Amino acid sequence: MRFLVDECTGPRVAEWLRNQGHEVMSVFESSRGIPDSEVLIKALNEDWILITNDKDFGELVFRERLDHHGIILLRLEDERSANKIIILRHLLANYAVKLAGQFVTVTETKVRFAGK
Repeated sequence: MRFLVDECTGPRVAEWLRNQGHEVMSVFESSRGIPDSEVLIKALNEDWILITNDKDFGELVFRERLDHHGIILLRLEDERSANKIIILRHLLANYAVKLAGQFVTVTETKVRFAGK
């Protein structure tokens, strides 16, 4: 799968995804500081599923009605990279085929899908 890992999600998550065989672009590694709207446009135009902890993307998608190729919003109590990886491992093992085109909110205990 193709994932664009947002700056706030961090380079360890990007590295882990690469090690799992995914194609990954990391904002932290290549484009630090770009506005959220530019991240979203890049993800859409280049068919990346965005992984982020930034709830501002919910505002862009649901209030401003910006399109996307898929967004995984991590709303975790434990923001450490190790926990993000555990949660993503579970998400990908159980829901990978459902991620494209969806806005997915993930917590330690729940996965919620919202269409475009």
